[in-house]
Amino acid sequence: MHPETVQQPGQRGCGKQTVAANLLRRFRLHADAVLRFISNPAAPFTNNVGERAVRMPKVKQKISGCFRRLAGAEHFCVIRSCLDTLRKQGHGMLTVLQRAFAGNPIQLTA
Repeated sequence: MHPETVQQPGQRGCGKQTVAANLLRRFRLHADAVLRFISNPAAPFTNNVGERAVRMPKVKQKISGCFRRLAGAEHFCVIRSCLDTLRKQGHGMLTVLQRAFAGNPIQLTA
């Protein structure tokens, strides 16, 4: 239903493909990786967790322009990582931050 377009004579490179044709070709080439979650229950359905972990430092960098020092970027990532872990463990962010600033932080569990 979605044939690949052929290269025109005198045209350089590949012919322009439709979005559907590109998606279909990618599914065919990477079928084992695309459907890995079916055969391996431990494999996540999406990579949203990884993307979500990277999103906050990029937003912070865009808003502030940059991190002034590498140490500041490292501290930011450690804090975000701890907050994200505690959120996944079911803790409320307001409670976590209030306890941290009061000197009684919630300890991370493995």
